[in-house]
Amino acid sequence: MEALLVNYVEKSLEQYMRRNAVFLCERLYAEFPSEVNLQLLARCYLNNNQPHSAYYILKGMQMAQSRYLFAIACLEMDLFCEAEAALLPVKDLCAEVPNGAAVQYLLGIIYRDTDRKNKSIEHFRKTLSIDPMFWAAYEQLCMLGEAEEAAVCFGDATVPCVQEHYLGNASSCLQIADTDHSWDSSQRFGLEYLSRSDLKQREGNNIRVMCENNHGGPSLTGAVRQRKTSCCSTSFLSTPSPVPTQIRGSLFFDSGLRRSARLAVGHRSLNTSQGSENKAKSLHASTKLSSETCSSTFCQGKLMETYEVAVSEFGATSSSLSSTTDVKSIQHEIENTKLSSFISDSATIKSGISNTMKLLRTLGEGYRHLCMFRCKEALNVYQKLSSKQYNTGWILSQVGKAYFELVDYLNADYAFSLARQISPYNLEEMDVYSTVLYHLKQDMKLKYLAQEMILVDRFAPQTWCAIGNCYSLQKDHESALKSFQRAVQLNSRFAYAHTLSGHEYVIMEDYGKGVECYQTSLHVDARHYNSWYGLGMIYLCQEKFEFAEHHFRQAYQINPLSSVIMYYLGTTLEALKRSEEALEMMEKAIVIDNKNPLPKYSKAKLLVTLGKLNEALEILEELKECTPRESCIYALMGEIYKRNKKYDKAMLHFGIALDLKPSIVDVAKIEAAIEKLIIPDEMEESL
Repeated sequence: MEALLVNYVEKSLEQYMRRNAVFLCERLYAEFPSEVNLQLLARCYLNNNQPHSAYYILKGMQMAQSRYLFAIACLEMDLFCEAEAALLPVKDLCAEVPNGAAVQYLLGIIYRDTDRKNKSIEHFRKTLSIDPMFWAAYEQLCMLGEAEEAAVCFGDATVPCVQEHYLGNASSCLQIADTDHSWDSSQRFGLEYLSRSDLKQREGNNIRVMCENNHGGPSLTGAVRQRKTSCCSTSFLSTPSPVPTQIRGSLFFDSGLRRSARLAVGHRSLNTSQGSENKAKSLHASTKLSSETCSSTFCQGKLMETYEVAVSEFGATSSSLSSTTDVKSIQHEIENTKLSSFISDSATIKSGISNTMKLLRTLGEGYRHLCMFRCKEALNVYQKLSSKQYNTGWILSQVGKAYFELVDYLNADYAFSLARQISPYNLEEMDVYSTVLYHLKQDMKLKYLAQEMILVDRFAPQTWCAIGNCYSLQKDHESALKSFQRAVQLNSRFAYAHTLSGHEYVIMEDYGKGVECYQTSLHVDARHYNSWYGLGMIYLCQEKFEFAEHHFRQAYQINPLSSVIMYYLGTTLEALKRSEEALEMMEKAIVIDNKNPLPKYSKAKLLVTLGKLNEALEILEELKECTPRESCIYALMGEIYKRNKKYDKAMLHFGIALDLKPSIVDVAKIEAAIEKLIIPDEMEESL
């Protein structure tokens, strides 16, 4: 009964019939209470989005797997201290320890979310040292700004390590006789799935598995055979943990996890006339079972038809194999044959690993450049990918984000549109896409995007960020703010939602709450430069220039290639009367983005302040060609001509500036300058 229930629970989980899995597993644990069955129940709860249930049933459990699952439940509930306590006994992990990489990764997440950055980085690096293909750890290091070059993490030197992982796991099913290394094939939630029967074996219990054929034939029993434990099956939490075994049927031999429960139906028959002594010496064989009985009762997971192959390859007859020695002899020959075949494929395997690491190197280097805001380099790296990889939703979304950071909104729109066509179900980075459309003032396109995202997942924070941007573009700032706050409610660690809330408060001139939102965003992600920039803008508006400089510099340190940040930092330095520093910053901004007119205009103003009128005039003439309808350009040119005593040209440019309908404040300044043309400065001073 226990084996039957376990089989159906596993089957339900594999088929995503989560509610059925929970119900059956609750019956299993009620009938056969053991910590291993409790672990399976916890897995069912976690699969069914019931982390609180898993938390309460696992609290206080000491087995390695129990503590791992308990930590998973704690993380789902943001109980970081308890999750850390469950995982902390992990010491001196190495590549051979099951789930060593996963445990280190979880510890890295815990330390990241509890503001212990250095320890977080340490554990993410340990994750990669254990398993170089653990992409999520490298991704976290990139986001923290602490990733090494991808050539180091995914270089040729890592191929032997990956090969050892792969060959170790693959060859586990080829181990002879009593050795079992097959923990990997039964992992769930990144940890080894421990056999319930073997737990009882570890406790010294002999289990008799009773099975009866469909015709009411005799029941056959088999004693559990003690097996050796490999180093790969060692508990990673310093707690003795059971090793997967196969004792669910009376014909299971010591041949590794998930071996077939049958030699072949009809290939063997039990000689019922043999005495009890002969039965004790020989392995028990089952009477004919229907395929339904076999699959439902014994055959858990993917069964390897080991013994059917034995019959076909080595000419075993259907008469009888009464001797354990004969069976083991055939097993040895089978395993040796498979091992030889496996070794012959090792070159192919190594080549596949090399190609995989090469792909990860390219992806990793592109992603690292993007996280360091070296967007042009990231785009160049992504261009090296094959068309199969490049034309995927994730890559195109990263390309769109790179163009967004470069303030190239048209190309960003194009890349994100392609990503949507290829992966319309993927919402990652779609919040950024909605901001792209906001800047392009593509109202209808933004509305359509928001509606599509609602259909995909109305409970995703990205969806509500898109909705908020849609309202903000329509000047409905109250509704926009509610949408951004809804995104925060859905995921309090979604930094961009906090930042967008801050932007909306600033538009509404509620600077106090804007500061709170930006600070919350930085608490979640200290490298979210948009929030440093937002705080700088608030202090600049409040004319708190020293505070503004500090926050703009923080943003600049994180993203040193943003012409927008450089411009506002230069503007702040200009307000602080540090004209030389401001001019240097404006020149850097122009080099980074020659198409951005703001730093060019500010540079011209600074040159006027420094008395370099001709240089300033050259820049303004260039700007006039690019942006002919900006009144401030003509007003500044009029001021320069006035200082050069070219009053006719000064009056002409002041007049053009007024015709372009500047703001009320600028109108007053221009009219005052015109009055001074009529009454020259010298006369004004004499008066």
